Amino acid sequence: MSNKVVKFGGSSLADANQFRKVAHIIKSDDKRRYVVPSAPGKRCSNDVKVTDMLYKCCELAGSGVDFTEDFKLIKDRYNGIIADLGIDISLDGEFDTIASELKARPARDYAASRGEYLNGKVLAAYLGFNFVDAADVIVFDTKGHLMLDETVKAVRSHLKGLDNAVIPGFYGRTTEGIIKTFSRGGSDVTGSIIANAVNAEIYENWTDVSGFLVADPRIVDDPEAIETITYRELRELAYMGASVLHEDAIFPVRSAGIPINIRNTNKPDDKGTMIVSNDYDFSRESLGHTITGIAGKKGFSTINIEKAMMNNELGFGMKVLNVLYSNGISFEHMPSGIDTMSITVDSAKLEPVREKVISEIRREVNPDHIEIEDGIAILAIVGRRMKNTRGTVARVFAAMAHARINVKLIDQGSSELNVIIGVSENDLPEAIRRIYDMFINSEK
Repeated sequence: MSNKVVKFGGSSLADANQFRKVAHIIKSDDKRRYVVPSAPGKRCSNDVKVTDMLYKCCELAGSGVDFTEDFKLIKDRYNGIIADLGIDISLDGEFDTIASELKARPARDYAASRGEYLNGKVLAAYLGFNFVDAADVIVFDTKGHLMLDETVKAVRSHLKGLDNAVIPGFYGRTTEGIIKTFSRGGSDVTGSIIANAVNAEIYENWTDVSGFLVADPRIVDDPEAIETITYRELRELAYMGASVLHEDAIFPVRSAGIPINIRNTNKPDDKGTMIVSNDYDFSRESLGHTITGIAGKKGFSTINIEKAMMNNELGFGMKVLNVLYSNGISFEHMPSGIDTMSITVDSAKLEPVREKVISEIRREVNPDHIEIEDGIAILAIVGRRMKNTRGTVARVFAAMAHARINVKLIDQGSSELNVIIGVSENDLPEAIRRIYDMFINSEK
């Protein structure tokens, strides 16, 4: 029997009205058999997430301070949802257990995990689904690393014979029986793991946006949504900070060839964004824009090195990179010429060892000139269609020239999947807008 795994984020389960939307979505498709919920998120901008409320209770307990009043707010939140939904379930026993555990052993992972655990209980009761505790199926080793093979076996064992199940996101248990959480946003990972284990035909990730956007809506007004994106394209954009999906959530489904569909709980008719394998057959896809997305990130510095006949000096680049390596600095990009080399690095990592790095490079390669330029932003223009489209780089430069923006570096990988440019941090927003106009608005 085919199935879909559906994960709902905190905003999708913030109150009873959102629960009703979620239930309608699940019940509208019989294939949506396995559900992964997050803890209740914010109901409005000045609200507090349940996970943060639980963290506060844990901190108070750890300091020996009475957290009864703060914990009552959590109880009221869940009891309010239960009463509004009119379901016959009591969490009083669960609340007592959690409060006792926090008093005895105020562990942050345990505290945080209870938001998903309780929400899973409520959602399972509302849907009439089976409840499967993530602590029984998500397995971590003693160092807190996910044991994927063991987890997949445990999931299949617990779900065997069940037509449906609600499995809370975000947490699991170590082989020693200690509750362990993923990093923030880890419910995405749980959903991906469950999708892998049940060999789902699709992993639907429901949130408060209708998929990925071509560009940051805080910079570009009403940017278009991305209909289909490959894992490789997503990786490039996510690295630049453009992501609504937990990075670790990609691997379990990617390795199993399962597509991800990012959907909007509040706009369920929107198609959202499909994330597909790199070898997906796009031959039937209608011709779209040359690029898939644009993303940029500030906080970089460029180490500019000049030396006559650099290209004839054996091991020059290796010596420079060894200096960075010995100082714990990785490089982002390294465009070079016959007598010049520019290395782009993370400014925050460079700052503590700035003078040491300059001194060691001088000692190792004796450059004619070396300087560091700060305030660099890196902009990635990503798209699988660029490889077969002539003049892409020329259009990028034209957009920058028309905006009078100086391009400080340019780099393109051999796959031709992306074009990277460096500009002044002050120019980044305008650069993104100009490239959006050049490749999206002009191609409509």
